[in-house]
Amino acid sequence: MQAVWLDENKIELKEVPRPDNSKEALIRILKAGICSTDLELVKGYYPYRGVLGHEFVGEVVEAPDPIWIGRRVVGDINASCGHCEACRNGRPTHCENRTVLGIANRNGVFAEYTSLPVENLHLVPDSVADDEAVFTEPLAAALEIQQQVQVKPTDRVLLIGAGRLGQLIAQTLALTGCNLHVVARHAHQKGILATRGIRIIAEADIQERKWDLVVEATGSPDGFNLARKAVRPRGTLVLKSTYKGGMNVNFSPLVVDEITLIGSRCGPFEPALRLLEKREVDPGVLIAAEYRLEDSLPAFEKAAEAGVLKILLKPGQ
Repeated sequence: MQAVWLDENKIELKEVPRPDNSKEALIRILKAGICSTDLELVKGYYPYRGVLGHEFVGEVVEAPDPIWIGRRVVGDINASCGHCEACRNGRPTHCENRTVLGIANRNGVFAEYTSLPVENLHLVPDSVADDEAVFTEPLAAALEIQQQVQVKPTDRVLLIGAGRLGQLIAQTLALTGCNLHVVARHAHQKGILATRGIRIIAEADIQERKWDLVVEATGSPDGFNLARKAVRPRGTLVLKSTYKGGMNVNFSPLVVDEITLIGSRCGPFEPALRLLEKREVDPGVLIAAEYRLEDSLPAFEKAAEAGVLKILLKPGQ
Protein backbone atom coordinates (compact mmCIF):
# COMPACT_ATOMS: atom_id res chain seq x y z
CA MET A 1 0.00 0.00 0.00
CA GLN A 2 1.02 3.67 -0.35
CA ALA A 3 1.99 5.53 2.79
CA VAL A 4 3.71 8.71 3.99
CA TRP A 5 6.97 7.48 5.49
CA LEU A 6 9.16 9.52 7.86
CA ASP A 7 12.86 8.74 8.23
CA GLU A 8 15.63 11.07 9.42
CA ASN A 9 13.39 14.17 9.27
CA LYS A 10 12.35 13.53 5.67
CA ILE A 11 9.01 12.32 4.37
CA GLU A 12 8.33 10.40 1.19
CA LEU A 13 5.45 8.56 -0.36
CA LYS A 14 6.46 4.93 -0.65
CA GLU A 15 5.11 1.40 -0.89
CA VAL A 16 4.98 -0.37 2.47
CA PRO A 17 3.42 -3.68 3.54
CA ARG A 18 -0.24 -3.55 4.42
CA PRO A 19 -0.79 -4.15 8.17
CA ASP A 20 -1.05 -7.86 8.93
CA ASN A 21 -2.06 -8.43 12.55
CA SER A 22 -4.86 -10.92 13.10
CA LYS A 23 -5.29 -9.70 16.69
CA GLU A 24 -6.22 -6.17 15.55
CA ALA A 25 -8.77 -4.55 13.27
CA LEU A 26 -7.64 -3.65 9.76
CA ILE A 27 -9.04 -0.24 8.86
CA ARG A 28 -9.31 1.34 5.42
CA ILE A 29 -8.56 5.05 5.82
CA LEU A 30 -11.31 7.30 4.49
CA LYS A 31 -9.76 10.61 5.54
CA ALA A 32 -6.86 11.73 7.73
CA GLY A 33 -5.80 15.10 9.10
CA ILE A 34 -2.35 16.70 9.32
CA CYS A 35 -1.78 18.23 12.75
CA SER A 36 0.98 20.23 14.40
CA THR A 37 2.46 17.10 15.97
CA ASP A 38 3.00 15.61 12.51
CA LEU A 39 4.80 18.76 11.39
CA GLU A 40 6.95 18.78 14.52
CA LEU A 41 7.86 15.12 14.07
CA VAL A 42 9.22 15.97 10.64
CA LYS A 43 11.32 18.70 12.27
CA GLY A 44 12.73 16.19 14.77
CA TYR A 45 10.61 16.91 17.86
CA TYR A 46 10.64 13.20 18.74
CA PRO A 47 12.70 10.34 17.26
CA TYR A 48 10.19 8.46 15.11
CA ARG A 49 10.59 6.38 11.97
CA GLY A 50 7.55 5.01 10.19
CA VAL A 51 4.17 5.96 8.75
CA LEU A 52 2.98 9.34 10.05
CA GLY A 53 -0.50 10.41 11.10
CA HIS A 54 -2.97 9.77 13.93
CA GLU A 55 -6.15 11.74 13.12
CA PHE A 56 -8.47 9.62 10.97
CA VAL A 57 -11.85 8.20 10.13
CA GLY A 58 -11.96 4.81 8.47
CA GLU A 59 -13.90 1.65 7.69
CA VAL A 60 -13.10 -1.69 9.30
CA VAL A 61 -12.42 -4.35 6.67
CA GLU A 62 -11.08 -7.16 8.91
CA ALA A 63 -11.38 -7.72 12.65
CA PRO A 64 -11.09 -10.49 15.26
CA ASP A 65 -14.75 -9.76 16.10
CA PRO A 66 -16.73 -9.71 12.82
CA ILE A 67 -19.31 -7.33 14.29
CA TRP A 68 -16.88 -4.49 13.50
CA ILE A 69 -16.51 -5.30 9.81
CA GLY A 70 -18.02 -2.62 7.60
CA ARG A 71 -18.38 -0.14 10.45
CA ARG A 72 -17.13 3.43 10.20
CA VAL A 73 -14.78 4.19 13.09
CA VAL A 74 -12.30 6.52 14.72
CA GLY A 75 -9.70 5.30 17.17
CA ASP A 76 -7.80 6.15 20.35
CA ILE A 77 -4.18 6.63 19.37
CA ASN A 78 -2.62 4.97 22.44
CA ALA A 79 -2.52 1.16 22.32
CA SER A 80 -1.92 -0.07 25.86
CA CYS A 81 -0.73 -3.40 27.24
CA GLY A 82 -3.41 -3.74 29.93
CA HIS A 83 -0.98 -5.30 32.39
CA CYS A 84 1.45 -2.64 33.65
CA GLU A 85 0.96 -0.57 36.79
CA ALA A 86 -0.49 2.39 34.87
CA CYS A 87 -3.01 0.20 33.02
CA ARG A 88 -4.04 -1.66 36.18
CA ASN A 89 -4.73 1.66 37.88
CA GLY A 90 -6.85 3.18 35.15
CA ARG A 91 -4.22 5.21 33.29
CA PRO A 92 -3.98 3.42 29.92
CA THR A 93 -2.86 6.56 28.04
CA HIS A 94 0.24 6.43 30.23
CA CYS A 95 0.85 2.71 29.75
CA GLU A 96 4.51 1.89 30.29
CA ASN A 97 4.51 -0.26 27.15
CA ARG A 98 2.16 1.74 24.96
CA THR A 99 2.53 2.29 21.26
CA VAL A 100 1.14 5.50 19.78
CA LEU A 101 -0.40 5.73 16.34
CA GLY A 102 2.01 7.50 13.99
CA ILE A 103 4.11 8.79 16.91
CA ALA A 104 5.80 5.97 18.81
CA ASN A 105 6.47 2.38 17.71
CA ARG A 106 3.26 2.08 15.66
CA ASN A 107 2.66 3.00 12.03
CA GLY A 108 0.10 5.73 11.53
CA VAL A 109 -2.79 6.62 9.25
CA PHE A 110 -1.29 8.55 6.33
CA ALA A 111 -1.72 5.38 4.32
CA GLU A 112 -4.36 3.31 2.62
CA TYR A 113 -4.79 1.12 5.70
CA THR A 114 -3.92 1.09 9.40
CA SER A 115 -4.57 -1.31 12.27
CA LEU A 116 -5.64 -0.87 15.89
CA PRO A 117 -6.93 -3.08 18.69
CA VAL A 118 -10.74 -3.25 18.61
CA GLU A 119 -10.87 -1.84 22.14
CA ASN A 120 -9.45 1.40 20.71
CA LEU A 121 -12.27 1.81 18.20
CA HIS A 122 -15.33 4.04 18.45
CA LEU A 123 -18.30 3.91 16.11
CA VAL A 124 -19.04 7.10 14.19
CA PRO A 125 -22.73 8.13 14.21
CA ASP A 126 -24.34 8.01 10.77
CA SER A 127 -25.15 11.72 10.93
CA VAL A 128 -21.48 12.69 11.35
CA ALA A 129 -19.75 13.19 8.00
CA ASP A 130 -16.20 12.05 7.34
CA ASP A 131 -15.02 15.68 7.23
CA GLU A 132 -16.28 16.06 10.80
CA ALA A 133 -15.36 12.64 12.18
CA VAL A 134 -11.71 13.11 11.23
CA PHE A 135 -11.55 15.78 13.96
CA THR A 136 -12.58 13.41 16.76
CA GLU A 137 -9.06 12.92 18.15
CA PRO A 138 -8.13 16.63 18.45
CA LEU A 139 -11.64 17.46 19.70
CA ALA A 140 -11.20 14.83 22.40
CA ALA A 141 -7.85 16.42 23.28
CA ALA A 142 -9.62 19.77 23.66
CA LEU A 143 -12.20 18.20 25.96
CA GLU A 144 -9.47 16.74 28.17
CA ILE A 145 -9.11 20.20 29.73
CA GLN A 146 -12.61 19.89 31.18
CA GLN A 147 -11.78 16.39 32.41
CA GLN A 148 -8.94 17.89 34.43
CA VAL A 149 -10.37 21.27 35.46
CA GLN A 150 -13.87 22.24 36.52
CA VAL A 151 -14.62 25.28 34.35
CA LYS A 152 -17.37 27.43 35.89
CA PRO A 153 -19.53 30.03 34.13
CA THR A 154 -18.08 32.66 36.48
CA ASP A 155 -14.46 31.89 35.53
CA ARG A 156 -12.35 34.34 33.59
CA VAL A 157 -10.63 32.11 31.03
CA LEU A 158 -7.83 33.11 28.67
CA LEU A 159 -6.81 30.89 25.75
CA ILE A 160 -3.48 31.73 24.14
CA GLY A 161 -3.27 30.33 20.62
CA ALA A 162 -5.98 29.85 18.00
CA GLY A 163 -4.38 27.33 15.67
CA ARG A 164 -5.62 23.85 14.76
CA LEU A 165 -6.12 22.68 18.34
CA GLY A 166 -6.73 26.13 19.81
CA GLN A 167 -9.85 26.62 17.68
CA LEU A 168 -11.37 23.40 19.03
CA ILE A 169 -10.41 24.33 22.58
CA ALA A 170 -12.15 27.67 22.10
CA GLN A 171 -15.34 26.03 20.83
CA THR A 172 -15.48 23.53 23.69
CA LEU A 173 -14.67 26.08 26.42
CA ALA A 174 -17.34 28.42 25.05
CA LEU A 175 -19.94 25.72 25.75
CA THR A 176 -19.28 26.09 29.50
CA GLY A 177 -20.54 29.68 29.51
CA CYS A 178 -17.28 30.94 31.00
CA ASN A 179 -15.97 34.45 30.38
CA LEU A 180 -13.67 33.37 27.55
CA HIS A 181 -11.16 35.50 25.65
CA VAL A 182 -8.75 34.18 23.01
CA VAL A 183 -5.41 35.50 21.79
CA ALA A 184 -5.29 34.90 18.02
CA ARG A 185 -2.53 35.92 15.62
CA HIS A 186 -3.94 35.56 12.11
CA ALA A 187 -6.94 37.27 10.53
CA HIS A 188 -8.49 33.95 9.42
CA GLN A 189 -8.26 32.58 12.96
CA LYS A 190 -9.92 35.71 14.33
CA GLY A 191 -12.66 35.49 11.73
CA ILE A 192 -13.60 31.94 12.68
CA LEU A 193 -13.74 32.85 16.37
CA ALA A 194 -15.79 35.98 15.71
CA THR A 195 -18.31 34.01 13.65
CA ARG A 196 -19.00 31.85 16.70
CA GLY A 197 -19.26 34.86 19.01
CA ILE A 198 -15.99 34.07 20.81
CA ARG A 199 -14.23 37.18 22.04
CA ILE A 200 -10.73 38.01 20.86
CA ILE A 201 -8.24 39.92 22.97
CA ALA A 202 -4.99 41.60 21.99
CA GLU A 203 -1.89 40.79 24.02
CA ALA A 204 -1.59 44.45 25.04
CA ASP A 205 -5.07 44.31 26.60
CA ILE A 206 -4.47 41.26 28.80
CA GLN A 207 -4.64 42.13 32.48
CA GLU A 208 -1.82 40.51 34.40
CA ARG A 209 -2.55 38.24 37.37
CA LYS A 210 -6.34 38.42 36.80
CA TRP A 211 -7.35 35.21 34.97
CA ASP A 212 -8.74 32.19 36.84
CA LEU A 213 -7.77 29.73 34.10
CA VAL A 214 -5.20 30.22 31.36
CA VAL A 215 -4.75 27.66 28.58
CA GLU A 216 -1.47 27.86 26.66
CA ALA A 217 -1.83 26.30 23.20
CA THR A 218 1.06 27.81 21.24
CA GLY A 219 3.88 25.53 22.36
CA SER A 220 6.23 28.53 22.38
CA PRO A 221 8.24 30.13 25.21
CA ASP A 222 6.57 33.47 24.45
CA GLY A 223 3.16 31.88 24.84
CA PHE A 224 4.14 30.33 28.16
CA ASN A 225 5.53 33.61 29.46
CA LEU A 226 2.35 35.45 28.50
CA ALA A 227 0.26 32.76 30.19
CA ARG A 228 2.35 32.91 33.34
CA LYS A 229 1.88 36.69 33.62
CA ALA A 230 -1.87 36.43 33.05
CA VAL A 231 -2.85 33.75 35.58
CA ARG A 232 -3.94 35.01 38.99
CA PRO A 233 -2.53 33.79 42.32
CA ARG A 234 -3.99 30.35 43.07
CA GLY A 235 -5.16 30.17 39.46
CA THR A 236 -4.68 27.30 37.02
CA LEU A 237 -2.36 27.18 34.03
CA VAL A 238 -2.99 24.38 31.51
CA LEU A 239 -0.26 23.49 29.01
CA LYS A 240 -1.91 22.10 25.92
CA SER A 241 1.15 21.97 23.63
CA THR A 242 4.48 20.26 23.88
CA TYR A 243 7.66 22.33 23.80
CA LYS A 244 10.58 21.39 21.63
CA GLY A 245 13.86 21.26 23.55
CA GLY A 246 14.48 22.93 26.89
CA MET A 247 12.87 26.07 28.24
CA ASN A 248 14.06 28.33 31.03
CA VAL A 249 11.35 28.85 33.65
CA ASN A 250 11.59 30.75 36.92
CA PHE A 251 9.59 28.47 39.20
CA SER A 252 9.77 30.68 42.28
CA PRO A 253 6.81 32.89 41.25
CA LEU A 254 4.79 29.75 40.48
CA VAL A 255 5.40 28.58 44.04
CA VAL A 256 4.81 31.97 45.66
CA ASP A 257 1.55 32.49 43.73
CA GLU A 258 0.51 28.87 44.37
CA ILE A 259 -0.23 28.26 40.70
CA THR A 260 -1.71 24.92 39.67
CA LEU A 261 0.22 23.78 36.59
CA ILE A 262 -1.43 21.05 34.50
CA GLY A 263 -0.13 19.20 31.48
CA SER A 264 -2.94 18.08 29.17
CA ARG A 265 -2.77 15.55 26.33
CA CYS A 266 -5.22 12.97 24.97
CA GLY A 267 -8.91 13.04 25.82
CA PRO A 268 -12.25 11.17 25.72
CA PHE A 269 -13.61 10.15 22.31
CA GLU A 270 -17.24 9.43 23.19
CA PRO A 271 -18.05 12.98 24.42
CA ALA A 272 -16.30 14.35 21.33
CA LEU A 273 -18.49 12.21 19.06
CA ARG A 274 -21.61 13.34 20.94
CA LEU A 275 -20.71 16.99 20.39
CA LEU A 276 -20.26 16.30 16.68
CA GLU A 277 -23.54 14.40 16.50
CA LYS A 278 -25.43 17.22 18.25
CA ARG A 279 -23.76 19.88 16.06
CA GLU A 280 -22.55 21.72 19.17
CA VAL A 281 -19.15 22.24 17.58
CA ASP A 282 -18.22 22.90 13.97
CA PRO A 283 -14.73 21.65 13.09
CA GLY A 284 -15.39 21.82 9.36
CA VAL A 285 -14.68 25.56 9.32
CA LEU A 286 -11.03 24.72 10.01
CA ILE A 287 -10.51 22.77 6.76
CA ALA A 288 -8.23 24.71 4.44
CA ALA A 289 -7.84 22.08 1.71
CA GLU A 290 -8.00 18.38 0.93
CA TYR A 291 -5.28 16.48 -0.95
CA ARG A 292 -5.03 12.99 -2.34
CA LEU A 293 -2.60 10.74 -0.51
CA GLU A 294 -0.31 10.72 -3.55
CA ASP A 295 -0.06 14.52 -3.20
CA SER A 296 0.97 14.30 0.44
CA LEU A 297 4.28 16.15 0.00
CA PRO A 298 2.66 19.39 -1.26
CA ALA A 299 -0.04 18.83 1.38
CA PHE A 300 2.61 18.96 4.11
CA GLU A 301 4.10 22.09 2.56
CA LYS A 302 0.68 23.72 2.64
CA ALA A 303 0.03 22.63 6.22
CA ALA A 304 3.32 24.23 7.32
CA GLU A 305 2.34 27.66 5.99
CA ALA A 306 1.63 30.29 8.64
CA GLY A 307 -2.03 30.59 9.50
CA VAL A 308 -3.15 27.44 7.67
CA LEU A 309 -5.42 25.34 9.84
CA LYS A 310 -6.46 21.81 8.85
CA ILE A 311 -5.24 19.96 5.76
CA LEU A 312 -6.90 16.62 5.02
CA LEU A 313 -5.51 13.63 3.15
CA LYS A 314 -7.74 11.21 1.25
CA PRO A 315 -6.30 7.92 0.04
CA GLY A 316 -7.38 6.93 -3.48
CA GLN A 317 -9.74 3.98 -3.64
